[in-house]
Amino acid sequence: MIYLRKAKEEDLPTIRNLAEQTWPTAYSDIISQEQIVFMLDKMYNQGELLGQLHDGHTFLIASELKEDVGFAGFSVVDSENHVYKLHKLYVLPKMHGKGVGKILMNEVVDQIKAQGAKFLRLNVNRDNKAKNFYEKAGFKIKETVDLDIGNGFYMNDYVMEKEI
Repeated sequence: MIYLRKAKEEDLPTIRNLAEQTWPTAYSDIISQEQIVFMLDKMYNQGELLGQLHDGHTFLIASELKEDVGFAGFSVVDSENHVYKLHKLYVLPKMHGKGVGKILMNEVVDQIKAQGAKFLRLNVNRDNKAKNFYEKAGFKIKETVDLDIGNGFYMNDYVMEKEI
């Protein structure tokens, strides 16, 4: 059985650890090892995650048999129009196909719906197989973006959105 908990500051190293375990599988066929390392260091360092937590991001951690197996992170990005963003959703490769991602996604939707959300957005690499997961969850491609993240690296993403 999968259990979810809301992450606290002491859970931030767990989120970093899960990202380090999931990113090579998610991205090694899409971006270089150098870009993976750069992005992990930029997006998952303790200070960045702590800043996100203090800026209103909610992190959920999924566990099975006391082992942490995935996480999601989301926040409001446009309160006037009730738009939320799913910033992160990663599940350990050994847990793929077992419904963990769907459980995390459903919980995010339930929580933001309770807060009055009308839309949930996310960015996904255009070559990431997760795009199919998001389409099955009701997301549609809204736009294509190329985001300069520094050090000569870009995120070549689809911005996807789902009406809540």
